[in-house]
Amino acid sequence: MTGSSSVVVRVPATSANLGPGYDTLGLALDLYDEVEVALSDDGVTVDVEGQGAGEVDPGEGHLIVKTMRATFDRMGVPQPSGVTLRCRNRIPHARGLGSSSAAICAGILAARALAPALSGTADLPGMPDDDAFALATELEGHPDNVAPCLAGGLTIAWTERSGTPRMVKLPLHEDVRPVVLIPPFRSSTKEARGLLPNEVPHSDAAVNAGRAALLVAALTRMPEPGLLLAATEDRLHQDYRAPAMPQTADLVRRLRAAGVPAVVSGAGPTILAFSTADTEDLIAPEVGTDWLIQPLNVDLHGAGVQFPETR
Repeated sequence: MTGSSSVVVRVPATSANLGPGYDTLGLALDLYDEVEVALSDDGVTVDVEGQGAGEVDPGEGHLIVKTMRATFDRMGVPQPSGVTLRCRNRIPHARGLGSSSAAICAGILAARALAPALSGTADLPGMPDDDAFALATELEGHPDNVAPCLAGGLTIAWTERSGTPRMVKLPLHEDVRPVVLIPPFRSSTKEARGLLPNEVPHSDAAVNAGRAALLVAALTRMPEPGLLLAATEDRLHQDYRAPAMPQTADLVRRLRAAGVPAVVSGAGPTILAFSTADTEDLIAPEVGTDWLIQPLNVDLHGAGVQFPETR
């Protein structure tokens, strides 16, 4: 067998949309899932610690396994008779922090690293990063979570007219301090998307275009007082989704009324707030005790792969 038969992949949580950047802006956070993957002759075994333990499929239906098999097919290498996964999950499931995107990215990177062992040659043409991003977008359905998961930092993702997904990574100002507010309840991305109208007023689209541009400026240079609050205003998706998560919508409104730049993280129900010296003491009194307040750093590097002998 050529190449390593086991690999370790670490993938970050992500927050998408960031308010006005619907399906476009994404941010990687230093909260990680880690998966050890080994080729096997004994079928599929999945062991999960942490988030999702006892809930996710323990076999072929596991999202990482399905993604790996799709990647092997895309690369043209033989499917392994089995794989063993040991997952240490810290990213909450169904909370708007990119757990599905993390699993998809983990599966693609693991399969790409293990492909030489299945092909029997070290000269196997690899899967370029652009192709990995394209496959991740295809499997996830949209690029705004998988882009920061793969690249780290702040990303802008879009799709060309040809259907090819693209992304750019931007330098983030060091004073940007994300805080995630995680509720005890979950939401469904599919349900949240189903509440969005097919058309929106032109004036609302114009507001969001301006706010998204302003948000990029605010996140990449020294934020002026109040700039992040103005820049995170959204009129395209959050209000429409409010009936699916009224507690989240109410808390976002109260935080913003207090001057905190707060948005729904992804499809929710988690809230992402940008803490500044002027607002850091305003968050906890509004949140109360039911939600987990978790300050996080921005992950600057994205998903990483290690082989056991290099750990």
